[in-house]
Amino acid sequence: MRTDKPATGHDARSLPVRIQHALWRHTKTLRQRVLPRPVAQHVFVAGMQRSGTNLLMDVLDASAATQVFHETDPRAFERYEMRDLAVIQQLARQCPAPVFVIKALCELDRIKPLMERFPPAKTLWVVRDWRDSVNSAIKSFGNFVPQWKRLAQGDANDWRGRGMSPATRELLAALYHPDASEAEGAAVMWFYRNALFFEQQLAADARVRVVFYEDMVQHPMREVAAVYDFLGLTGFSAAIAGRIHARSVKHRSPPDIGPAVTSLCDEFLARFAALKRRQS
Repeated sequence: MRTDKPATGHDARSLPVRIQHALWRHTKTLRQRVLPRPVAQHVFVAGMQRSGTNLLMDVLDASAATQVFHETDPRAFERYEMRDLAVIQQLARQCPAPVFVIKALCELDRIKPLMERFPPAKTLWVVRDWRDSVNSAIKSFGNFVPQWKRLAQGDANDWRGRGMSPATRELLAALYHPDASEAEGAAVMWFYRNALFFEQQLAADARVRVVFYEDMVQHPMREVAAVYDFLGLTGFSAAIAGRIHARSVKHRSPPDIGPAVTSLCDEFLARFAALKRRQS
């Protein structure tokens, strides 16, 4: 197992705040090593990239009862994908905190098997309005249209196509057109990654809670308290919720997205909104 210095996800906050959080993390780690406790809960943080999973990880890291593993942590990930499950099991066995938290972005198709492999377990699936997610994604990534074409043609050689249902693949093939914009390709990716939530019937799984980015940034006290309660984490405070600061919630439609893709994404967002009402 590699022993590289662990890394965390991107933190866009000021340098003083980053230093403060780093000192907190260091102090927490020392305390956990001195007074280790057995793992009582495994938590998977899932969702489409650029949906706010780093924000959620940060407020979970604020708990004295957690050890968190971002997708940039070389102990648990290689090129953003989770290492072999034997490695993850070893990390969980060595975890000095009662709550083991790990990202599962490239592993969205494996959420149920992961929870079965690491009992007891819960999952937090982060959902962000597809328009803001797309606007953020095209600033950070690219190559969405070639990926769309490759997946529509049946390629399942990497995490993007792994676990994709035949119905989803057929829909991607029907929607694909070579002059699609990168924004439209990113919207299609938002669809097929979030489709895995419903295809795994996670809405009916009591171990899974959907966390909505917009609610998290606009009502942090309420939403973070609900997450802590769902996970059984104690010690929630205004300071923990205060780690979330105002972020972009614009719902501004990206350019050059056809009506069929727009309708598809709106439909799935409405399905998540209905689930939100049931959770409330």
